[in-house]
Amino acid sequence: MSGPRPVVLSGPSGAGKSTLLKRLMKDHEGVFGFSVSHTTRNPRPGEEDGKDYHFTTREAMQEGIDNGEFIETAEFSGNMYGTSKAAVEDVRAKNLICILDVDIQGVKRIKETDLNPIYISIQPPSMESLEQRLRDRQTETEESLQKRLEAARIDMELSKEPGVFDVVIINDDLEKAYEELKEILHEEIQKVQEAM
Repeated sequence: MSGPRPVVLSGPSGAGKSTLLKRLMKDHEGVFGFSVSHTTRNPRPGEEDGKDYHFTTREAMQEGIDNGEFIETAEFSGNMYGTSKAAVEDVRAKNLICILDVDIQGVKRIKETDLNPIYISIQPPSMESLEQRLRDRQTETEESLQKRLEAARIDMELSKEPGVFDVVIINDDLEKAYEELKEILHEEIQKVQEAM
């Protein structure tokens, strides 16, 4: 694989990954590309196939996994999610920094590949603040909220293990977290901009 080093971004739902990512992509237009994940879940209102996700069937996705076409896969709330090698290659072929937004299971699977990304974990300041953020969204049932919080507890524990991430950013102040993120990616961003 050639092109700039990919970036693996991980952290619990509600930690602020999407907010930081959107800002990074807006401030550095034409530098980052998103690897479009595959999922077996149904599209939410406004989501586009091939842009938000590659929406697929469980059978088709399982076949791809069996054929070794995926870097990582995970199952959440009864749906399969995964990053295909082709999705990452599509981004790198354009000389963009490929961003992979994956859960902790995905991080561990990517560690077994030759991808060599920069591993970044975005974490909330506390479980309490995370729960408040998720409740404020008003998009979850109590049951799915509890599942997300349990997944977040595990994620927060594992992010503390040495060697799992190159850096862990605690997002208690969005500006500060954003500056930290930019600083970590500065070198890769420069490489892409110089090649433009």
